[in-house]
Amino acid sequence: MSDLPDAIRRYFEADARRDTEAILTLFSEEATVFDEGEARIGIGGIRSWREEVTSKYEYTTEVLDAQHTSENEYVLTGRIAGSFPGGTADLTWRFTLDGDHINRLHIV
Repeated sequence: MSDLPDAIRRYFEADARRDTEAILTLFSEEATVFDEGEARIGIGGIRSWREEVTSKYEYTTEVLDAQHTSENEYVLTGRIAGSFPGGTADLTWRFTLDGDHINRLHIV
């Protein structure tokens, strides 16, 4: 994780603390998050997404691998475990950066 851009590293740190406000500072104003089949656009949409996730689930995240796939894109794979159907899930987080901010996050 130490080799990743600051915004990505801080995203996972803030996620572990369930710190929505810290997460929001990492995204650009026009950012988009795709998760659970839905697109959340802009800071307001991302705030709603985070509040929904943190109110529905307790979970931990283990990042297993990180790849720098293009100039502004990073793909991380890992596993979450928690209080959701099935209890564990293998996920891929695809981050696209715009300078020091996350401009797009696609979670599958």
